[in-house]
Amino acid sequence: MEEFVKYQHIERLGSDEVEGILDGTCYVFPKIDGTNASVWLDQDQQLCAGSRNRQLSLDADNAGFYAWVLDNAGRFSDLLADYPHMRLFGEWLVPHTLRTYREDAWRRFYVFDVWHEEDQEYGHYNEYVTILDNYEIDFLPPIEIVTNPTTEHLMRLLERNTYLIADGNGCGEGIVVKRYDYRNAYGRQTWAKVVRNEFKERNLAAFGTPNVEMSTSFEQRLAVEYVTRGRVSKTLEKMREVGPLSSRRIPELLGRIWNDVVAEETWGIVKDHKNPTIDFKAFNRAVITETKRNCPELFGGER
Repeated sequence: MEEFVKYQHIERLGSDEVEGILDGTCYVFPKIDGTNASVWLDQDQQLCAGSRNRQLSLDADNAGFYAWVLDNAGRFSDLLADYPHMRLFGEWLVPHTLRTYREDAWRRFYVFDVWHEEDQEYGHYNEYVTILDNYEIDFLPPIEIVTNPTTEHLMRLLERNTYLIADGNGCGEGIVVKRYDYRNAYGRQTWAKVVRNEFKERNLAAFGTPNVEMSTSFEQRLAVEYVTRGRVSKTLEKMREVGPLSSRRIPELLGRIWNDVVAEETWGIVKDHKNPTIDFKAFNRAVITETKRNCPELFGGER
């Protein structure tokens, strides 16, 4: 079986991983709150679909995504037959934290990047937009194309992210900044994200805001920052792909969250906090505590 291609981690604007990304022509896209998904043809020219971490099947189909792809196979098969080097990455819009999208927006796949297998890089929006449109495949359009934007300008663009949001229901989750000729200091093609504070606060407000005093340990403050309701919800969705949730799966949930935080966030923590000293046993205990607080599905009495 061919190796599964995962979508890249989007870095927070301001981290060293995306230093200098604003020094050029930037495409600013809406960030929508669904679940990561992908579509491609395998070596046998069979239509395949994936979640963030693995190839899907009907028994584990990422909140109905694989079944939906098969129901809409014609358009994807036609596109990929003509452009077999393409792998489509996008968001399968199913409910997570943000529930304010229009009714007609749900359970649709919105492409946000096209990976070129031959070149091993993400294609330019201007190159793939017409192609996707010709095959009637949904994609995320940029909010704005801007040269050398300031951070202040991007913060204002956050308020303009009303893409797919129902009238009168505010703004979306955040924005993603792409500069297609950009490579970071480590030679990687990567993008930056800015998430609205209201979205972060909504994750906490829905399940109780922790009382984090300045005297709280560094490890506890990290856990509160990174173990959000959004992160837990997405992990629960992945778990539901392989079976119903129950208390027996608590160790699996705790392990998944801990692995995700360490794998996805450690580098940012190291850079943002200038090589801090971290007690990982204490950090693990704090992550477990925050996971319980954000998971009433399995910890109904712990808020």
